[in-house]
Amino acid sequence: MKILITGASGFIGGRLRSALLSRGHEVVGVARHVPEGAAAGEWLALDVATSTTADWRRHLRDIDVVVNAVGIFREHGAQRFDTLHLRSAHALFHACADAGVRRVLQVSALGADEHAQTAYHRSKKAADDLLLALPLDATVVQPSLVFGVQGESARLFLAWASLPWLPLPAGGRQPLQPIHADDASEALVALAEAHGEPWRGRRIALVGPQPLSLAEYLQSLRAALGLPRTRGLTVPAAWMALAARIGDRLTALPFDRAAWQMLQRGNHAPADATTALLGRAPRDARHFIDPEHAAAHRQAARLAWLLPLLRLSLALVWIVTGIVSLGLYPVQQSYDLLARAGVPTALQPAMLYGAAVFDLLLGASTLWPMRDRRWLWWTQIGLIAFYTAVITLKLPEFWLHPYGPVLKNLPILAVLALLLALDAPRSRR
Repeated sequence: MKILITGASGFIGGRLRSALLSRGHEVVGVARHVPEGAAAGEWLALDVATSTTADWRRHLRDIDVVVNAVGIFREHGAQRFDTLHLRSAHALFHACADAGVRRVLQVSALGADEHAQTAYHRSKKAADDLLLALPLDATVVQPSLVFGVQGESARLFLAWASLPWLPLPAGGRQPLQPIHADDASEALVALAEAHGEPWRGRRIALVGPQPLSLAEYLQSLRAALGLPRTRGLTVPAAWMALAARIGDRLTALPFDRAAWQMLQRGNHAPADATTALLGRAPRDARHFIDPEHAAAHRQAARLAWLLPLLRLSLALVWIVTGIVSLGLYPVQQSYDLLARAGVPTALQPAMLYGAAVFDLLLGASTLWPMRDRRWLWWTQIGLIAFYTAVITLKLPEFWLHPYGPVLKNLPILAVLALLLALDAPRSRR
């Protein structure tokens, strides 16, 4: 069959594309930007947000199956729920009906129903309703939380699960039923290859074998990582609500009020349809990670929170040093040290306050989100090396100070070397 997938460069769409190709299907992936080196006919460069029904008709003449896997979890800039989830789906689904496409699958979300509370779920439900009202052999697929080690949510949950203690929102009793990405992809392949009854006109939940509380899910991921069970620490609901409001304003954070509403509601459904599609029970969360790869994923999960912790501690060193130098430490004693280091009296105020401000800027830059921090780590390494060399030549007694003010530069340099090696620049999309 010839199958067209929108959102083929995304997490679910990309896996589905690979699975369909492995089964011998001809697959056309739709994306705004075609991957470099793609063979002719494998990809269609199209912006689904602005495409019309007439645009789609031209590309659906010889397509047997269409899978709409376009979706965003959070609005950002021009990416809006109404545009990507509803208007683009309206144009695509009507074009499918006009072109006589044999089968249409809509990748929606569990919770996109009459009880939907968030704009994300409501926009998905509106598109689902539209598809099922058309004269098409169509199925709406509603995945629960999908786990795949390459996925952003999975990396977040693995990092969370690897903490020494588990912070649990409102006690972590919220029900979840996560499904592994490979199981979700296999079920979608089965639906793409099927037609007519028993799947036509249905909403199919793709879920794991049974519901788990959030706390149980995190403990299961710990087991998959090869870590022992650990203690949970309850985070009061009021604190979570405050964090959600902050997340609404700081879009870089992965948590906002919509996410909090969805978590409180829970995410679970009977697993009968998933089991029927797979011909077996979906895998348990404790087996989401291959034991052979557990050590590598455990290290990556820990680094996901250890690297930000290192950046925070490093930033505090620079910021506190700058504040202390601005006057908390006796200014005259600072001038005396500068004089002993060979700085002329006339230049001492500029050197003291200039260095303090520079320290504050380095601390703020360490916390500021950026694609590539390598220049920042090299700047800090160079400055610490310069300070250490001056102290060694002009104030060598500080090497023997009982509090080790110069010796502490060595572990700081080691931290900077680690950050330089591991804190890789973010790729541009």
